[in-house]
Amino acid sequence: MSVSISRCLLCWVMVVIVPLSLLGQTPSAILHAQGGVWVNGYEATDSAAVFAGDTVETKPQFSAKLTLEGSEVLIQPESVTKFQNDFLALDHGDVSVGTSKSFKVRVNCITVTPLSNDWTQYEVADVNGTVQVAARKNDVNVEIEGHRKPSVEAAGSKGGTVREGEQRSYSESDVCGAPARFPGAAPALNAKWIAIGGAAAGGVLICVILLCKGSPGKTPMSTSEP
Repeated sequence: MSVSISRCLLCWVMVVIVPLSLLGQTPSAILHAQGGVWVNGYEATDSAAVFAGDTVETKPQFSAKLTLEGSEVLIQPESVTKFQNDFLALDHGDVSVGTSKSFKVRVNCITVTPLSNDWTQYEVADVNGTVQVAARKNDVNVEIEGHRKPSVEAAGSKGGTVREGEQRSYSESDVCGAPARFPGAAPALNAKWIAIGGAAAGGVLICVILLCKGSPGKTPMSTSEP
């Protein structure tokens, strides 16, 4: 086998293997949807992979379910969320969580966390600036982080434990200040795929360098006589 053919084979192996090594990363969750659901600005199909940092948006009359180890999250219609590895950031809308892994939901400065690793079911809604937390099975804790001093009207809207069967409401503007919104359906490529594209481009660049270095084909003969 000639040197040039060997270089070509090596190049193609590098182009293929490097992206596949990145693809070997497993998704954080699986999204189940039957239309009307968007991930990072693109319509999702059923059983789509979801990674940390992905934005999931449901259109009117459409819902989606996220499944991950030990947890299930039902995203109700007209909701915008951002998935992270151990919590879901809710921009607005309504989500229902069932978890044995203490999977959390965060709305601005408000974080809802199950109190135990026993199977816990709870709901969090953020509609018109009011955050509602309902504990359906077992208790959840509501923590308000870095908030400004609540007004007199919000004095009763402190964090604490929401017991099974109870529901509590919080004024987002009173306890958190101005809401920090994140983009909904703005088209954006997943960083994972950008990394894969960059790795493939790097492999091609290496190939070009190798081929160029071997392009003369023959080694120049010495000008000196034996």
